[in-house]
Amino acid sequence: MSQAVTGSTMLRRQIGRKLEALRKAAGLTMEQAAEDLERARATLYRIESGAENVRFRAADVKEMLSLYGASAEDSELLLAMTAATRENKNWWHDYIGSGLPKWFQLYVGLEASASSIRQYQAELVPGLLQTRAYAEQLFLMPSGAIDADDRDGQERSIQLRVERQALLTRFSAPRLSVIVNEAVLRRPVGNATIMAEQLHQILKAAELPNVTVRVLEFSAGLHAGAMAGAFSILEFPMDSNGKEGEPPVAYLESATGAIYLDKPHETTAYNTIWADMTSRALNESRSKALIQQVAEEYSRV
Repeated sequence: MSQAVTGSTMLRRQIGRKLEALRKAAGLTMEQAAEDLERARATLYRIESGAENVRFRAADVKEMLSLYGASAEDSELLLAMTAATRENKNWWHDYIGSGLPKWFQLYVGLEASASSIRQYQAELVPGLLQTRAYAEQLFLMPSGAIDADDRDGQERSIQLRVERQALLTRFSAPRLSVIVNEAVLRRPVGNATIMAEQLHQILKAAELPNVTVRVLEFSAGLHAGAMAGAFSILEFPMDSNGKEGEPPVAYLESATGAIYLDKPHETTAYNTIWADMTSRALNESRSKALIQQVAEEYSRV
């Protein structure tokens, strides 16, 4: 992991978006905010656009957060994110001891601004397709991300996961393409009732015009995803000039952190892996038939 936080525009753009949203929520134009902060409008524009040459001094960030009336939670988050731009460390988010709220993942912000999301899951139903009951089972497991005794943290995480699903039905929703290993369907999470409900939820989501779900059967044999593990590839809308507003990102998550890869050779590698799995997975129709079959098997238990 050689990519430094300070060398990537991704984090800065996320910071810029959040500060812009707070400013607008406070009812301030860029001109008004710049005057109150005694900053040039051009400086505020560079901050909100994620310019590489902006230095986020803690005192300046606190002043902005105070002016915008940011909540304690938003303030904690943005102070931690801006601090990361000043530290020479790899681009990854450590869930514990990072200063960020434990339930927060930078990925959620990227997901919300993506125009296309491709996900491969080997073991679990992707978060955007999970039922609440299924998610509750996952947060009972000792993953390391959230303390097993932190009931409030678990509930916030579950609620966030459920709320994220509105992304799929919003105006200008992203395209979601999912490939799951057959093990995702057949490994029981909770009881048979939970699994039947979960598989029917996948089928319901797959009826949306922007969602596709395909299954990699066990009989597909060895595939590139077996070596890579679970991952997501996010692509973002073009800007007003028809240019790439933000580079594609490959996202990999573990129990203690997450890696964001946006160098061309990195995303090309994951596109190649995706293409291999696409060539081996069942088509949409046959995938739905298999999911329905397994759901009926759970319903008979």
